[in-house]
Amino acid sequence: MKVTGSIISGEFDEQMNEFSLESVKHFLTRSTLRKNQLDTLYQYLTLHKNEEDGQVITLYDQLPLRLTQEETSMFIEDLDQIKKLYH
Repeated sequence: MKVTGSIISGEFDEQMNEFSLESVKHFLTRSTLRKNQLDTLYQYLTLHKNEEDGQVITLYDQLPLRLTQEETSMFIEDLDQIKKLYH
C-alpha cells in the first residue's frame, strides 16, 4: 500500500508488517521500519517536537537533514498515520 504524507512517503507491506521509507522532504532514501523502530522514532520526535531548533535526522547515516518545528510536527502526523497500518 502506497503511503504519501506531508514529509515522508513509502510503501507499507501488510504481509511483512513493515514500512519501506522511500522519501523524506523530497530526498530519496530506502529504509525499512518495523513497528518497534517506528514507535521509537515516533516517541523520540514527540518528546522533542517543541525544541526551537527543530531536529536533525540522517539519511544513509551520512546525509544530515534538518527538520523545523513545523516539519517535525508534520513528520509525527505522517508516522501516526503509518502506525495505524501495523498489526
